[in-house]
Amino acid sequence: MPTAIAVTGDDLVLAPLDGQTPSAAVLQPPGGQSLDEALAGVQALMERCGHVVVLYPASLPAAHRRRLQTIRSVMADGRIALLQVDLPPLAVAVLARQLRQISVFDFGPGVVGSAARLLPHYLYAGALLNSVARLDHVPVGLKAHAKSWLPGSQFGVLAGPTPQLIRIGTDGAAALPGPKFGTYMTVAQGKIGADWVTAELAPAWGVQALHQAGLPEESARWWGTDKLVEFVAGIGDTSVLAQLVFSVRRQACRWCGLELIGDRCVFCAAPLTPHANQQAPSGVVTAEAGRQGQSSE
Repeated sequence: MPTAIAVTGDDLVLAPLDGQTPSAAVLQPPGGQSLDEALAGVQALMERCGHVVVLYPASLPAAHRRRLQTIRSVMADGRIALLQVDLPPLAVAVLARQLRQISVFDFGPGVVGSAARLLPHYLYAGALLNSVARLDHVPVGLKAHAKSWLPGSQFGVLAGPTPQLIRIGTDGAAALPGPKFGTYMTVAQGKIGADWVTAELAPAWGVQALHQAGLPEESARWWGTDKLVEFVAGIGDTSVLAQLVFSVRRQACRWCGLELIGDRCVFCAAPLTPHANQQAPSGVVTAEAGRQGQSSE
């Protein structure tokens, strides 16, 4: 049975790319769902799927974060993994969809959860912005900051895997470094046109397919403006995603026994010994599997 994937907002549940991809559960903030309802929902997920991987953005409000920790603490169950992801909002949604895609394969929950540390390195997440004056997630030089106040200025910004910023009109779309492998692009339009993204950037990157999505509620705050178009190019073919995960060496967690990739179990947080696995990409996901004791709301 597939590992359940949960997110912290309805706008982080993207439409599936095929008929096999399961949906994601949504763990609402305290104001949108009572604790009893949240506990019952997670209990039902575990009864149906065995393990639950909860993906949430680093910008999640403290009250909502405490709610997640409370759920895990009250249930006292090592089958819930809380994974904090430091990515732009649309990229969090795309990553959640990728985990949903691979969950139908013969991967254990430890592999599905720890794939959230691997797959972001293959996500090209960025935005078309009318201003970078309030952008604080990507380095902005003084010249770009000054030009952002000029009428009509637009910027192409890449947050990851390597931060990059270009000014539209002076630099071509190809100047924004793109993936060297086949990708699908997901585009979420804010209060400006998306032509540069869909007609110039996507062809320059050799995108295989374009998909539209609603702009996540957090996007305007994350990028510093609501005059934006957010985009993410990533591996969309489910079989290719599975092949990528299959290609990474897997090891059993020495504490809980789950098979995993990377250097730390996302469910029990036990580290592998330094020689037990390949060095995994770092700095993208941290596991907060409720090690802070039982939280109250």
